[in-house]
Amino acid sequence: MAYKKLKPHKMDEATREIQLRQIWKEEYCDKTKPISTHDGIVVSFYEDMFDHCFFESFNKKEADKSILSLNRLEKMMWVKDTLEDATALMKQGWDKQKKRYDNNKRVNFVKDGYIVVISPNRARTKARFITAYEFQDDENKEKVKNSPDWIR
Repeated sequence: MAYKKLKPHKMDEATREIQLRQIWKEEYCDKTKPISTHDGIVVSFYEDMFDHCFFESFNKKEADKSILSLNRLEKMMWVKDTLEDATALMKQGWDKQKKRYDNNKRVNFVKDGYIVVISPNRARTKARFITAYEFQDDENKEKVKNSPDWIR
């Protein structure tokens, strides 16, 4: 599957964020164009999720989400592509507070370290988008690859 990349670094810097928020709104938040996973789960997206997904933290410990990430924005369309990709690994998400894997979070893993995290409802028919990003280190990629499979 060929994943489409945007080119945020070529956009006018003064209006780049506005343009990208508009793409997010039109591609993901339009309720008349629902997005489903390859196995039929309808995923909900909201405009305010843009900040969490496309900003990175200057200070990882404080998780300040203060830097607009051109790398993450370049792969904005990969969110939909990953959810629709039947070859994606489906793994359980990690619960940071409880320090254990959680089958109520599903991680779709593709493209050498790109993940999309969703939170399915109990019936596994609908889900809420949580985040998406690309791992920058092999250790975390391996942790996800070796995590328990997600159970429908």
